[in-house]
Amino acid sequence: MSVLKNLIRDSLVYLTSGRKSYHIWMALLTFLMLIGMYCYSLQLEHGLSVTGMNDRVSWGLYISNFTFLVGVAAAAVMLVLPAYVLKDIDFKQAVLIGEGLAVAALFMCLAFVIADMGGPARLWHMIPVIGVFNFPNSMLTWDVLALNGYLFINLSIPFYILIMRYQGKTPNPKIYIPGVFISVFWAVAIHLVTAFLYQGLQARPFWNNALLGPRFLASAFAAGPSLIIIALAVIRKFTDFKIDDKTIKKIALVVTVAAQINLIMLISELFKEFYAPTHHSESAYYLFFGLHGKSALVPWIWTAITMNVTATVILTFHKLRNNLNVLYFACILLFLGIWIEKGFGLIVPGFIPGPWGKIAEYLPTYTEIGVTIGIWAMGAFIFSILARTGIAIELGKIKLKK
Repeated sequence: MSVLKNLIRDSLVYLTSGRKSYHIWMALLTFLMLIGMYCYSLQLEHGLSVTGMNDRVSWGLYISNFTFLVGVAAAAVMLVLPAYVLKDIDFKQAVLIGEGLAVAALFMCLAFVIADMGGPARLWHMIPVIGVFNFPNSMLTWDVLALNGYLFINLSIPFYILIMRYQGKTPNPKIYIPGVFISVFWAVAIHLVTAFLYQGLQARPFWNNALLGPRFLASAFAAGPSLIIIALAVIRKFTDFKIDDKTIKKIALVVTVAAQINLIMLISELFKEFYAPTHHSESAYYLFFGLHGKSALVPWIWTAITMNVTATVILTFHKLRNNLNVLYFACILLFLGIWIEKGFGLIVPGFIPGPWGKIAEYLPTYTEIGVTIGIWAMGAFIFSILARTGIAIELGKIKLKK
C-alpha cells in the first residue's frame, strides 16, 4: 500500500505541473466538462424531453457515440496483438497509449449509456441480484458484462506494468501475458456483442444484416488506430517520449487494410439494399436519398462516405501514406467519416420509418450536444492523465525514491 500511495502522490505532483500549453489544454477540457454537467443537470431536471429523441426515435446522439466508442476501445487490440503476441517491438512504443485510449473510450461509453437512460438512478435495474439482470437471455446484459470486463482488463494490465516500472522492477510476463491473450479475444467480443444487440431486434430490418458484426470490427480497426496515430503525433510533438516513424507507419498499414475492408462491406450493403429493393429498404432510402420529402440525414451520410473514400484512397497509395502530414490528414478524415457513418448513419435510420410508415425525423438539441461535448471532454481529460502519467513512468520522471 505504501508503494501505491507514493505512486499516487508522485503522479499528482507531476500532473499538476508542466508547460503552459498543458495547463491551457486541461483548463479547456475542464470548462467543456462543466458545460456538459450543466446540460446534464437540465436533463435530470426536465427529463429526456429536452433532447431531440421521441417515442419513435428513442436512440439518438448518445447511443450513436456509444456505438462508435465501443469500436475505439476495441481497437487497442491492434497494438496489443503484434506487440505481446507476435513480439513486434515497434508496436510496444504505442501499446500503453492504445491501452489508455481504450480506458478513456470505455468510460465514455458508460457515460453515454447513463446519459441515454435519463439518469444514473435507473442503473440499479442492471445490477445483478438487486435488479432484474435477465442473464443470459438479454443481449444487453451480455454487453454490460463485456464492456465492464474489458475495462477491468485494460486497467489492470497497464497498472501492473507501470507500478513495477515505478519501483524499478521488470514486469513478470507470466503475470500479465495471460491477461493480454484474454484481452485480444475480449476486444473482438465487445464489438460483436454490441452488433448482436442491434441484429437481434427483429422489428428493425435496417439492422438485420449478417455483415453488421464484421463491419463493426472493420470500422473499429480503422477508426481506433487512426485516433491512436493522431494521439501519437501530438505526443511526439509535445513530450520527450520517442516514437519512431516506423511505428506510426506500421499502424497506418493496419488502418489502410481495415479501411479498405470497411469500404468493400459498405459497397456490399449498398448493393443488397438498392439492386433488388423491398419495403425493408425504406430506411436505407431515407438515409441515402430521403423519403417522402424528409432528408435530414442525407447530407451527413454523403459527407461521411466522401470522407471515407477520400481517406481510403490516400492511404492506399504508399507514397502518400508514408508522408506523415498527409497520413495525419487522412486519419482525421477517416475518423470523422466513420464517426458520422457509424453514429447517425447507423442508429437513427433504424427507427425511420416507424412500423406504420410514419417518418419522425430526429435532430439533437443543444442540450444533447452539450452533454456529448462534456463526455468527449471527460474522455480526453482521462486519456491526458493516463498518457502523461504512463509516459513519465516510462521515461523515469516518476519513480520510487529509495
